[in-house]
Amino acid sequence: QLQASGGGSVQPGGSLKLSCATSEFTLGSYAIGWFRQAPGKEREAVSCISSSGGSTYYADSVKGRFTISRDNAKNTVYLQMNSLKPEDTAVYYCAAREGFMANMDQLYEYWGQGTQVTVSS
Repeated sequence: QLQASGGGSVQPGGSLKLSCATSEFTLGSYAIGWFRQAPGKEREAVSCISSSGGSTYYADSVKGRFTISRDNAKNTVYLQMNSLKPEDTAVYYCAAREGFMANMDQLYEYWGQGTQVTVSS
């Protein structure tokens, strides 16, 4: 129901911009979260944004490097990732939930298929 895109392979220090979109409902009514899962690890919250865009959350590991934003007119949420590190390598998922934003994946109702981000020299 959600489409995450923009992943790829970059060198350490590089940048990528992920997008999360859907044609099935209006994202502006939902809080959106970005989560990631690396091989052998549990899925973790990376960043979240409220439906209005007025509130955001960042995991400590990405603060100052990642920026979440939304363009409700384009029905799209973005995750700008700068200064990427090898430990950022994971499959990144976007998810949507009605109500307040949350950094717990079990609270999200709708999920995308994931996009692979690989950071390696």
